[in-house]
Amino acid sequence: MEKVQGIGGVFLRARDPKALAAWYREHLGLPVDADQTFGALTSDGPGEMTVWAVHPTDTQYFGPGAAPFMVNYRVKNLDAMLAQLRAAGATVEEKVEDYDYGRFGWATDPEGNRFELWEPK
Repeated sequence: MEKVQGIGGVFLRARDPKALAAWYREHLGLPVDADQTFGALTSDGPGEMTVWAVHPTDTQYFGPGAAPFMVNYRVKNLDAMLAQLRAAGATVEEKVEDYDYGRFGWATDPEGNRFELWEPK
């Protein structure tokens, strides 16, 4: 049986695709060329986990909006990323959660999409 090996893509709707792609490039460091609306992520090392999960339709985990998805991005330094986003004027939640497998924080992009940041242990 074939098995999924990770996330093959993350696709967001946007009113201004180039502006939103530029925001993610500038504030999260995503590898998107200046004239593009897409880029490719590669793993920093073997064995890094990408989680796929199903949540109930009434979950509050995705934030207050009606988005049918939320993206989790791995980061090396959660505190630095959250500070970077705050400095850029992004909406960043104050709470940070710690677990055996890493630390988590949340923010919202300019289009209102909530995302999760994960610093693995």
